[in-house]
Amino acid sequence: MPAWEWLLGQVLATAATVGLVLFGFWRWVIRPHLDRKVAELIAATETVEARVATGVKRGAAEALRELPENALDGATVKESTRQFLKFGSGLFENGLSSFLGSAADLERKASGRPRGESPAD
Repeated sequence: MPAWEWLLGQVLATAATVGLVLFGFWRWVIRPHLDRKVAELIAATETVEARVATGVKRGAAEALRELPENALDGATVKESTRQFLKFGSGLFENGLSSFLGSAADLERKASGRPRGESPAD
């Protein structure tokens, strides 16, 4: 038998062996593990949807209960919309400092002084 035929036979035998081992590992180890994980994810998503729906319903009911009596008139809605737009534009223009406050605001809050009062007063 010539050397090239022997070498070709060894390459083909090695490729077939590696292919069978990889296929067996996929078929009997990886695939069952992935099937279990997918089943767990499907079960989790089924319970999450129900929990989210009940949480939204509960939150909406609490928000409606906490509304003041005059909340449904136009003035309150306009005022809250105005405050929301003011907050949003401040957040957009000034970044997070308008939401969280500046360092000076935090110091004032910590010391208990009102906004316009200086430490020398």
